[in-house]
Amino acid sequence: MDNRSFSDAGGTPGGLGHFALGSVMACIGGYLLVNQVTVMGSYWNFHGENAFGITLLPMLFGIGLLFWRGRSIAGWVLTIAGALFIFAGIIANLHIYFRPLSLFNTIEPLAKFRL
Repeated sequence: MDNRSFSDAGGTPGGLGHFALGSVMACIGGYLLVNQVTVMGSYWNFHGENAFGITLLPMLFGIGLLFWRGRSIAGWVLTIAGALFIFAGIIANLHIYFRPLSLFNTIEPLAKFRL
């Protein structure tokens, strides 16, 4: 094995300072970009009615089966499927907006991600 020092980033001699600087710039650019995003939630509607309770039914039925018999395959399937329905419903009902910015304030965070 070659005797390499800690300052050899990516298997090449030198470059640790460039790697560290790039990582810091990417973190700063990510923060500046995410800082301009607004996330809002809404109610779960299905044909105008609140549908959150219906998505809970498979999970509650699966948990009931697991209390009755812990090794029930149907109980595990219903519990996991119900949890996935709830997670998908939360993600599907999010509204994500990017605030209006000037051209400079939009390009600045994106430029920090360039390679």
